[in-house]
Parts: sequence; C-alpha cells; structure tokens
Amino acid sequence: MKLFVDRGIRVKHTYQLNTGGNTDFLNMLDRARLGSKRKSKTEAVQSVMPERMADEDVHIGPSDYVAWQKDNKVCFLRIEGEGFAGIPIELDARLSVQDSPNSAGIVVDAIRCLKVARERKVGGPLYSASAYFMKHPPR
Repeated sequence: MKLFVDRGIRVKHTYQLNTGGNTDFLNMLDRARLGSKRKSKTEAVQSVMPERMADEDVHIGPSDYVAWQKDNKVCFLRIEGEGFAGIPIELDARLSVQDSPNSAGIVVDAIRCLKVARERKVGGPLYSASAYFMKHPPR
C-alpha cells in the first residue's frame, strides 16, 4: 500500500486474504476471535494511507483454515487504484511463507532496540521502534 501511496496512486479497493493450517488459523474459525485480528491488520494498512479508506473498500484478515497447509501461510493480495490522469492500476500477488519463524527476525531486531534503549537509560514506549516493527503501533 505504501508503495502505491508514495507514487501518488489513489487506492480505490484492496484485500488481503490469508489461509493457513496452524493453530492460529484454526482458532480463527471461531468468528468471535477474528474481530481483533482483522482490526489489527486493517489498521496497519489504513495507517499508511493519506486518508482513511471506506470500510467497504478494504478487507484485510485471516480467511480460512486449510489443515494440509500446516504452518505455511498463503496470502492473496489485490490492490486497485488510479495513477496519473486516472489511469487504472491493479496489483495481484501471492505470498507463501512459513508462518511461525517468519516473525523471529522482527522479534530479534525489536529486542536489540530495547537493549540499546535500556543501555541509554531511555524509558517508556519506544514509538519509533514500535512504528517500524509492529502491525498496530501506539502511534
């Protein structure tokens, strides 16, 4: 989304549909658990937009549990927008990743930032690190 925004493309519609076979996706079959996950993912996308997209134009979140995928998460992404002079632009992408270890690098880097802050005696929320590493930072 940020690449589109940075290039002056007006995003009209987007979705991200995720499937997986791990416990996280199994738990999402209980639609009561889905709300906070969908909100977190949607807000991460909305946060990079110059103005908030209408709810009906953005759909982000876990879609279904596929047992044989095991810990593999597959993301189907679509972005529709308009570029210079209203020229249509569309992006469709498919991403496949091992879900559990995928966050390990981010967590390690976040811990490194915390260590630096601690050594410098910086307390409280680390807003810049949170904005970089987290889907839904406090700012």
